[in-house]
Amino acid sequence: MPENLLEAGLEALSRSDADAGACFSGETAGLLSRYIEEIELFNPAYGLVGAKNRPELIVKHILDSLAPLGIIRRLLKSRSEAAVGDAGSGAGLPGIPLAIALPEYAFTLIERMERRVRFLNSALAALGLPNASAEAVEIERAGSERFDCLTFRALKPLDSALLTALFRLLKPEGFLAAYKGRKEAINAEMKNAESLTGFWEAVPLRVPFLEEPRHLVIIRKPA
Repeated sequence: MPENLLEAGLEALSRSDADAGACFSGETAGLLSRYIEEIELFNPAYGLVGAKNRPELIVKHILDSLAPLGIIRRLLKSRSEAAVGDAGSGAGLPGIPLAIALPEYAFTLIERMERRVRFLNSALAALGLPNASAEAVEIERAGSERFDCLTFRALKPLDSALLTALFRLLKPEGFLAAYKGRKEAINAEMKNAESLTGFWEAVPLRVPFLEEPRHLVIIRKPA
């Protein structure tokens, strides 16, 4: 792996998707590095991520969160002042990396565990991100029809109950952006929820320096 893994990963994402590259500024790597330091500082006490070292944290969490950046940007492009929710945000993944790259959109990090919300508020203050906030609430109790896009990663498997709760948070014409792995597992999950879903697609992702299969599952809110 390259010595400066984060910057090399951002360069690789820029080369693979021009819309992603357009989101990266001179401040992006610095803000992401500060965020990584915050995770490393609080991880022993808060159990935020399972990464064994910094390279694993960068590849499996930061670059993985940013891998569908260009796709999400294109989907939001026609929506002025779009609101994005990050369901079950945990350590702020993928919400905080996306908020860093997409400062024109408002992000709400939804997390039910109070200690993780304390971390999120601390991290957002350290980063000085005016376009992101954290909310301590269960998904089922969050306000309805608030978001144009709802992201989630490492949440529960997709099923009818979960989709019902998530769809309630979306505005009409909103969409879910689920970070998932193998296509076979995605098909099995979606089969369990087929009675609720209309249009959906699984878009293959390439995460720099990661050989594991990754997909973004885009699910439109049913009319």
